[in-house]
Amino acid sequence: MARVAIRGCEDYEYGAVKEALGGALAAIGGLEQIKDGSKVIIKANLVSMAKPDDAVTTHPALLCALVELLKEKHCTVIIGDSPGGLYNAAHLDRVYSATGMKDAVAKGAELNRDFSHAETRFDGAAVAKVFEYTSYLDGADHIINFCKLKTHGMMAMSCAVKNMFGVVPGVFKPEYHYKYPNYEDFANMLIDLNEYFKPSLCIVDAVVGMEGNGPTMGEPRRIGALLASRDPYALDVCCAHLIGLKSEDVPTVVESHRRGLTPMNVSEIDVDGDVERFVVPDYKILPTKSSLQFGKGSNKFLNFISPIADRCLRSRPILKEDVCIGCGKCASICPAKAITMKSSKANQKGLAPRIKKSVCISCFCCQEFCPVGALKVHRPIIARIINRTSRAKKSKE
Repeated sequence: MARVAIRGCEDYEYGAVKEALGGALAAIGGLEQIKDGSKVIIKANLVSMAKPDDAVTTHPALLCALVELLKEKHCTVIIGDSPGGLYNAAHLDRVYSATGMKDAVAKGAELNRDFSHAETRFDGAAVAKVFEYTSYLDGADHIINFCKLKTHGMMAMSCAVKNMFGVVPGVFKPEYHYKYPNYEDFANMLIDLNEYFKPSLCIVDAVVGMEGNGPTMGEPRRIGALLASRDPYALDVCCAHLIGLKSEDVPTVVESHRRGLTPMNVSEIDVDGDVERFVVPDYKILPTKSSLQFGKGSNKFLNFISPIADRCLRSRPILKEDVCIGCGKCASICPAKAITMKSSKANQKGLAPRIKKSVCISCFCCQEFCPVGALKVHRPIIARIINRTSRAKKSKE
C-alpha cells in the first residue's frame, strides 16, 4: 500500500518549514535512498514570473529547506522547470528572479542553465510513445518532483502528476495539447511522463494553495499542509480530497486508477498524519471533468447523443472583455488556432480575442497563460444543472 505523509505547516517561516518537511520525509523513510554525492534534480513548479506570495509556484522557503537536507548528503542539487513559452536563458532568468530562486542558490543549489532538449521513445507508454523532454534531466541520479497544489482548467487539479508536464520544453506544450485534446489521453500522457522519469520522491507545497481561476490567475488559499510520498498517484488522491474534489473528477486520478497505479479512495492509502484536519470544504474549484464530458456513464440518458452533448455542454474559456488588455498572448499560444484578435473598444489597444467554439479543444492554455486573468473557465448552466442532478442521485444510491 502506498504511503503518504502529511504535516501541518501554517506559513513559510523557515523554522516551521524545516520541521514540517523533516517530519513528512521521516514518515516515508527520509532521504535514505539518495546516496551521498548523488546528482539530484528538483523539478519545481516555476510556471510563470510570479512572486512567491502569489501561490503560483513552489515556494522558495520549502526548496531551501530541501536543498539544505540534500547538501548535508553532499549532493549536487539542480532546480529546474520549463514553463510555457520560450525555453531559453533570458526567459528562465526572469522566472528564476521573480520566483525567489536566488534564495535556494544561497543554500547551495544550482539553477538549470542547460536549455537543450531531446526526443525519446517510451515503449511502455499508453499514449506518449515518443516525446520531447528537457535534456538537463539526463544524468540525474534522482529526480524530486516538488509541486504546488492548485486548481487547473483542464485537469481540475495541478499537483504531483500534472507537475511533470514541465519536463516537456515550453515551446512544445501547445503541440501536446493539440495532439492529446481528449482529457483521458492528455491525462495518460502525463502519467506516461511520470512512469518514464519515475521521480524518487514527490513533495506537495499545500501550505498556501491556489483556488478559483488556477493554475496561474486564481487566488491564494491557505491549506496549512505539506505532503510527501514516493507515489505521485496516491499523493494526488490525497490532495484532491483536501480541496473537495472527488477522485472521479480528476482525469489523472481516474486514468492512473484504470492503469492499476492507485486506489481511488483516501481510505485505501496509508496516510501518516490526519488528512481530514486539513480538508478545506469551501475550496473554490473549477468545473470538473465529470461536468466537461458526457456519454461515459456520467449520465445515462445522454449516452446516445454523447458527441453532441460533449460539444454543447463542455466547459470552455470565456472572455471578460473589461479585464482584457488586448496583448494577443492567448491567440499566439492557442494550439488549435481557435483564437483571433478582433477590433474592440474595451482596451487601449483596440483588440480582444474571439474564440471559435467549433475549433476550440478546451485545453485552457489561453486561460492558464493570460497575464491578467481575463479568460475564465465557463460551464454552461444546463451542464451545471445536469451535473448537480447526477451528483444528488449518486449520493442517494
